[in-house]
Amino acid sequence: MTHASDMHNGRLSLSKDGLPGWLDTVVHAVETVEPLQLSRFLPPANGAGRQSAVLILFGEGERGPELLLMERASSLRSHAGQPSFPGGALDPEDGDPKADGPLRAALREAEEETGLDPRGVQLFGVLPALYIPVSGFVVTPVLGWWREPTPVCVVDPNETARVFTVPVADLTDPANRATTVHPSGHRGPAFLVESALVWGFTAGIIDRLLHYSGWERPWDRDKQVPLDWRA
Repeated sequence: MTHASDMHNGRLSLSKDGLPGWLDTVVHAVETVEPLQLSRFLPPANGAGRQSAVLILFGEGERGPELLLMERASSLRSHAGQPSFPGGALDPEDGDPKADGPLRAALREAEEETGLDPRGVQLFGVLPALYIPVSGFVVTPVLGWWREPTPVCVVDPNETARVFTVPVADLTDPANRATTVHPSGHRGPAFLVESALVWGFTAGIIDRLLHYSGWERPWDRDKQVPLDWRA
């Protein structure tokens, strides 16, 4: 079997062997999408920014394909209370940011944040690195197939409020889609799923993946949801 711990010359490698058929269009999207099709915020040309990675993990749940998300603790300095993919900054031991460093970081952070067993994950793709201006992070999205699901939960309540999966069917349901308007005036896609408002960087990635994978359904882009929707 192949999974995330596939090593070649001591390096983690990507593998598309044995992926479920429903991931075919996702694989195609990952291999063909251009950076500016994902975001207008691209890494600074001078190499500035803190290298980081997130794990976009597709699993198979009771209602079909699903994604693993977590909600950040409300006490955190940045992105408090926001649902996000597991991930974080590269550590020196993750290795070369231009080689398999992002792959190692995505798996390590997912294990630290959700208790995910990386041995059950098969990494199959990497999206172009993107930039989050507000935090100065250069983020490499790493895609994986949860070949052998293992229990996940909150590891550190100081960092994570909860860990949950979202069926792709709920993400594509027009009733769960809306547009958020940031106080700065920036508009972006949002998803109201699992009693959470997914917005910002994470929602942007999900929105583009659904679009370029051909999974998107027509939805009302005029429907707005305030960022303080719970208040």
